[in-house]
Amino acid sequence: MTSLGLPSTIQACLFDLDGVLTSTATVHAAAWKETFDAFLARREGPGFQPFDPVTDYDLYVDGMPRADGVRSFLGSRGIRLPEGSEDDPPELDTVQGLGNRKNALVLRKIKEVGVRAFPGSVRYVKAVREAGLRRAVVSSSANCQAVLAAAGIEDLFEVRIDGVVAAERHLPGKPHPDTFLAAAEALGTGPHQAAVFEDALAGMEAGRAGDFGYVVGVDRVGQADALRKHGADAVVTDLAQLLGESA
Repeated sequence: MTSLGLPSTIQACLFDLDGVLTSTATVHAAAWKETFDAFLARREGPGFQPFDPVTDYDLYVDGMPRADGVRSFLGSRGIRLPEGSEDDPPELDTVQGLGNRKNALVLRKIKEVGVRAFPGSVRYVKAVREAGLRRAVVSSSANCQAVLAAAGIEDLFEVRIDGVVAAERHLPGKPHPDTFLAAAEALGTGPHQAAVFEDALAGMEAGRAGDFGYVVGVDRVGQADALRKHGADAVVTDLAQLLGESA
């Protein structure tokens, strides 16, 4: 293993955004909860089972494109909605409408509370850059570029494969490996020479499905065992640990 905590064969690092580089995962979880709880209350009345921002978030929406997250969570409750269209208003009870409602809430919350990059992640990415490894951000979020800019870390990455790029290229989201594979290709490396850094179970599965050279699970919520079970080669609570630093 190198001083970066990676096999010596790794030439590129592919980083998820929310929960790995920035603390916006909690913002996303809160926006999903507000969206789904309002929908469930309308549909089922005051006795509805609320969206759990830890368990439901990790199992059904974390790391997925918005529409996939809506389908995944509602499917877990036995609910199917019309697909709708991408320009559905947020108050419309369709897959796209609920997704647009969640996105509007995320943008509002980010504007209200700002975006913070994890200091340990910033130190790690800078160390990766200094070591001469290639660097990409891989995120299902259509707001990825704005979040990177708000956190002040956009210049640390050479390639960005996000929700906008995935839609343009018709790339399926995590747990499919296609977005990570696209990032590795854009950096001029194959999957065996690339490491994936993810906090989502769907991201672990994408790393395993793509046969990447190394998969690092970032455990921010106490799910280390689940990350390993879904494909992590190593699990840390902060990327600085890979540099030999304490979290």
